Amino acid sequence: MARPRPTAFDKVKTVAENRRARYDYHIEDTYEAGIALTGTEVKALRFGEGSIAESYAEVDNGQIWLVNANIPEFSHGNRFNHEPKRPRKLLLHEREIKKLHGAVAREGMTLVPLSVYFNGRGRAKVELALAKGKKAHDKRETIKERDWKREAARILKDRG
Repeated sequence: MARPRPTAFDKVKTVAENRRARYDYHIEDTYEAGIALTGTEVKALRFGEGSIAESYAEVDNGQIWLVNANIPEFSHGNRFNHEPKRPRKLLLHEREIKKLHGAVAREGMTLVPLSVYFNGRGRAKVELALAKGKKAHDKRETIKERDWKREAARILKDRG
């Protein structure tokens, strides 16, 4: 019997975050995926280096790949240092890959990485979102809502 999954991911140390993703996309569902890294990539991430601002994930031959994520070369690495923008394989269960592939192929959804972090066991993980792009009017609505929440919090703070 499979153990129940936690509702929130166990993020001990967040390395990189894609803050723009929640502005540009409607987030439908999130998944926690492992990431296949080399030794110098793990060391660079532990030093807090790395960026996923312009990255995305794609399904290819029944596997999911993280494309355009930048993990700079490790400063103390030797000639076996890694390539900074190479595609990296994401590790998910086969049924999750099939579900994501179906959503991307049929419904026109996008796979967007939200954050790269280390979990409680010290493993590098990627929070992957199944998302649908927002139109310009949706983005304006998001800005209005955020400004209203900020203004309401300011009013409550002044009164309280």
